[in-house]
Amino acid sequence: MTALRVFRNWISTSLNRKFLLGTAAGLLISSLIFLLLYIPLYHAELTSERAHTAAQVNHLLQTSLENAMLKRDLPGLREMVLKLGQQDGIVSVFITNPDGQIRFSSDPGQVGEELNTPFSGLKPETRLLEDEKHGEILRSINPVHNHFPCTKCHGPIKSRPVNGILYVDYDAAPLVSKVRRTTLMLMGAGAIIVLVNLIGGWWFIRRFIARPVDRLVDASTALTRGDLSSRVPMEGRDELAQLADAFNFMAKNLQIKIQALEDQQQFMQALLDAIPDGVCIIDDHFRLVATNRSYREQLALDGTTGVGLSCHQMAHDRDTPCPPTLLTCPVHEIRKTGQPLKVLHHHQRTDGQTLDVEIYAAPMRAVIGGETRQLIVESIRDLGQEVKYSQEQRLSELGKLATGVAHEIHNPLASIRLALDGATQMMEQSEGCPDTVHDYLGLVDGEIDKCIKVTERLLRLGMLPENEKTLVDVREVLSDTISLLRWDAEARDIRIQENYPDEPPRVLGIDSELRMVTLNLAQNAFHAMPDGGTLHIRAEQRDGKVTITFGDTGVGISSEDQEHIFDPFFSKRADQSHGTGLGLSISHTIIENHNGAIRVDSTPGEGARFIITLPNAGNSGEESLT
Repeated sequence: MTALRVFRNWISTSLNRKFLLGTAAGLLISSLIFLLLYIPLYHAELTSERAHTAAQVNHLLQTSLENAMLKRDLPGLREMVLKLGQQDGIVSVFITNPDGQIRFSSDPGQVGEELNTPFSGLKPETRLLEDEKHGEILRSINPVHNHFPCTKCHGPIKSRPVNGILYVDYDAAPLVSKVRRTTLMLMGAGAIIVLVNLIGGWWFIRRFIARPVDRLVDASTALTRGDLSSRVPMEGRDELAQLADAFNFMAKNLQIKIQALEDQQQFMQALLDAIPDGVCIIDDHFRLVATNRSYREQLALDGTTGVGLSCHQMAHDRDTPCPPTLLTCPVHEIRKTGQPLKVLHHHQRTDGQTLDVEIYAAPMRAVIGGETRQLIVESIRDLGQEVKYSQEQRLSELGKLATGVAHEIHNPLASIRLALDGATQMMEQSEGCPDTVHDYLGLVDGEIDKCIKVTERLLRLGMLPENEKTLVDVREVLSDTISLLRWDAEARDIRIQENYPDEPPRVLGIDSELRMVTLNLAQNAFHAMPDGGTLHIRAEQRDGKVTITFGDTGVGISSEDQEHIFDPFFSKRADQSHGTGLGLSISHTIIENHNGAIRVDSTPGEGARFIITLPNAGNSGEESLT
């Protein structure tokens, strides 16, 4: 069965093989039918021809026998039969009476024997028999009829129509040999005809069918593999050439259509990628249909678009859909209501970080594959990115304010200092000026110098962030920024205690951003102490880290709120003042950008401590820049 199956597979994989097998089988069957019909006819024809010849000889012999019998010349008849049996091609000659008893024979041993089946006919016959002694023989049977002159001895013709039967056995070997030679010659001629037809058929089908079909198959295979430029080179105007032209026309149109479709897809993808917010399209089975660049950047997808994967797997690292009882799932909600909605989610990035996002989801219907499908479009806004934009806007506004204050205060102070220097020189040149006047002028000069330093601090606080990080003195950042808040602290009855090491700790960062963190944390402590209190600010360096602590004696933070204080737009001040909810979120983002960490330690009613940890840049400039 295995060999038969292999043979069937071998035949079924080639049109040329099928044609050759079919042609060979057809010619073979035709040859066999021809031989089966021809051989008996040819054999019968040879037998008939030999019988006709034998009949003529027998007729002559019969006439001679009748004459011998009429003359009662039995010895002459016996001699005639004996000599006739010795002729070439004759095996034996014998004469029987009507009852089948042999009366005369070329073989004397047969005289007196009786035939098993005596001949009872009246007409001559020729039979092809198998003799045990002589093999295959051609027997001619000739009845010797009763005539009027013979009636004296044999009786009336009516009652005895036959006087005897002459049997002449001819050797059939030449006849069989001739038939065999003719048969072999016919079979050889048939084999040659079959071989010529097979070769001619093979060449024809190879030249005009198999090769064009192979070209069509190769072009179709290349087309299915994505080679849209595949064509079938074929000449002529036959059916296969027309099929090749139709294939080429189809391939050309397919190439044009697919190129147009790819251009459209690229345009749509470029349009999606141009949207600054993350965009993803989800089907009703929670699978992503399309995503844009911002979405992939939000989830830190590297080398994949996420298309075909589930939204809960990509954004929440879950193998199953998000439980709608624990999380507002846009797909689930839109299934129920069919209305757009806006939700806040925490997305899980592939690098392990979390992302606070605002999702605006809306339903969309699209015809895909001839079927109308319900899709959900999600526009995902990175709240951390929005915080960054708000931070930059706030820094820009503070920069403008600080610059305005610097110009409004610094310029008049500079003019006063010039006038004061001129008055001092004039007083030094004049005599009799009291020493107290010199002391007062020195006091005024010192205060003017303090005012100029305040404007310089404001300028540094409002300075736009630099592109590259530099070596920053943490003690200077803290003391300068806190000095700007002392008046506000005194107005709130808040004492500020600063504790810095003798050797200034330094970090690699952006000066203005670290000043903004100091400002935000200090103001956050002020709002936590509506009835006054103490703000402790400490900076220390150990174990390759710089630790900055802001501790207040305010109302503290509940454990529930501690999970959300760094979320964008979360605001819950103890003094009931309204805030934007961005101060701590901005500070958290800045510290993370400086490869640091910020955490809170608080007990309600006992105050709070915000602890910042940054990499220590060391005391040498070379070390800080490595």
